[in-house]
Amino acid sequence: MSSTDDDGRLWWAARARRRRTAQLSPDERFGRRFNAWALFGAGVWTVFLVPVGGDALRYGALRATAGIAGLLVFVATYLSLFLLRRHHASQTRRQGRVTASAVGFYLLLMALATGVLLLVPPSGTACYVYVAVAGIFLFPMWVGAGQAVALAAGTELLVRTVPGWSASDGIGLSVFLASFAVWGIAQAMGRSMDLVAAKDENAQLLVGQERARMARDLHDILGHSLTVITVKAELAGRLLEGGSPEGVARARRELADLERLSRDALADTRRTVEGYRDLSLPGEITRARAALEAAEIEAHLPGSTDEVPTEWRELFAWTVREGVTNVVRHSAARTCTVTVAPDRVSIADDGRGCAGAAADGGNGLVGLRERAAAAGARVVVHSPTDGGYVLVVQVPGAGERAEQGVAAGRPARSGSAPGPRAATS
Repeated sequence: MSSTDDDGRLWWAARARRRRTAQLSPDERFGRRFNAWALFGAGVWTVFLVPVGGDALRYGALRATAGIAGLLVFVATYLSLFLLRRHHASQTRRQGRVTASAVGFYLLLMALATGVLLLVPPSGTACYVYVAVAGIFLFPMWVGAGQAVALAAGTELLVRTVPGWSASDGIGLSVFLASFAVWGIAQAMGRSMDLVAAKDENAQLLVGQERARMARDLHDILGHSLTVITVKAELAGRLLEGGSPEGVARARRELADLERLSRDALADTRRTVEGYRDLSLPGEITRARAALEAAEIEAHLPGSTDEVPTEWRELFAWTVREGVTNVVRHSAARTCTVTVAPDRVSIADDGRGCAGAAADGGNGLVGLRERAAAAGARVVVHSPTDGGYVLVVQVPGAGERAEQGVAAGRPARSGSAPGPRAATS
């Protein structure tokens, strides 16, 4: 078998594992992640049961063998709580339920500990420390605390009443301290589980919001363009069916326009999917609507940008972004109107205007002028006498038409200062 086949199988196996993991709930992923560490931590503390096995060797071969075997079974059962049942037990404990499986497991562990104690007295009482720890994990807080107190009192009473067992004096304190320490660990684990679950839920909510935003933006960007493309394609088909020279010529123009619209729609879609790393005019119109609504400014925006030639779309997008940003930040306006034509774009508001403006303007408008100059266009700003502010970018050969789009008032000033509102854009 070739190395390529091996790599392919490994890739598919890793992908299958990732897919299975993704299908798990947050609590299940948390349990898998910490099972190994919980098993390691629990296994380390079983080293304190080694003296119990050593004491078993003081008896005859049969009893020693039974004692060591019982101790090994007890340790294996105890560790299985963390290897197989730790996560489930922690869940039921945090939910305040005492399940039959938890009670059965606890009684089994208690029976094994009692068997070790009968075979290896009195050091076998050390097993009850681990029984108490298991109860903390298996039961709700008050039940777990109750069984720990009962075991601490019972073991302490046992070693003080049975003759010759004074060597195990203080075992009750060990039960109590171990239970308290593990209770603190269990509380920390519960908080960690809640934190992991909250993070996963927030991540899922963010994914859902991003999908909704993407779907909304794609609808706004493509809806009208695709409708126009469909209408133009149907019109071209009918014109071609007529067969007249005039119809064929118009059909060719419609098909050329259809090609341009489809290319623009494809470019806008790519920019949107790529995360707005580049500007698109429909995308800026969409975001302008959201920004103005958030600022409680009545928005009058174009429903279509299809008539804008491809070479001007990026410049017009920058203009919409800069103009709407200034309106939102500095205008204190009630309404904002964005107008898009094949040869110009304008953003007008009814805010405070640019009276007393500084002569140099702001960085945002300076950058917009530089982009317009590089494209051969011109920036015109104006504050009408009745208030408000107008920003216009006009392309070559459309000067008169753009000047007519400026509201009546003081004469428009090409490259004039944008006023206080543009100073921080």
